Order: sequence, then C-alpha cells, then structure tokens
Amino acid sequence: QVQLLESGGGLVQAGGSLRLSCAASGFTFGDYTMGWFRQAPGKEREFVSAINWRGYIKYAADSVMGRYTIYRDDTKKTVSLQIDSLNPENTAVYYCASHRSAFTISHPMDVRDFGSWGQGTQVTVSS
Repeated sequence: QVQLLESGGGLVQAGGSLRLSCAASGFTFGDYTMGWFRQAPGKEREFVSAINWRGYIKYAADSVMGRYTIYRDDTKKTVSLQIDSLNPENTAVYYCASHRSAFTISHPMDVRDFGSWGQGTQVTVSS
C-alpha cells in the first residue's frame, strides 16, 4: 500500500531554515505529482507547494513564494521541501501527499486533489 513518511521537522529560531523530506513507497512514484501541505493549530490544512512527475512544473502558495522550494528525486523516491527565512507564523504540522491521479497537475491545488498522506512532521519556529 502507499506509504509516505516525512522527516526533518523540529524547533528552529526565526530566520532559520529547515529541509523536510518525504520517503515514498507502494506506488509508481515517478508517475505522480507530489505535494506539501501544512496545518497550524486551529486552522484548516492548506496547500504549500507541489511538483509534477519529472519535476518540470512547480507550484507554491503565494504566502511561501520565494522562501519554500520543492524538489524530488525519483531514483530515491523522495520529495523535499526547503524552507528558508522561517517565522513563527510558519509553525505547523507539515504533510507530504501524493496526487489522486497519475500524470495530473492543476492550479490552484487543494487537499481534495491528493489521495494519500503521510503522518506529518512538526515544525515549530520560536521568535
């Protein structure tokens, strides 16, 4: 079955950086758009960034444009999210997800486009 396992979260000071990673298994990773979402306490899960199969199309939410960069490595079946210039408003659980359909990407994207999810990794930014 599909498994997505996030890592790389933690406690970081404002202005710092983190690189989140997601290891995938149980499906043909190279055929699917992968995404990152986040959910802050008391808020709905929101789209952060996505990358299509082969990595030539990337989307990012306006709120993270220029500070968050998504990567994928199809040989290792991983998707990563580099987060720079962190601020306390970025505190959230970050989730990796795979799209419901192969060879599909659209814009804008939301949680309903993605069918499988990891358990999440906590990112906490202190001021």
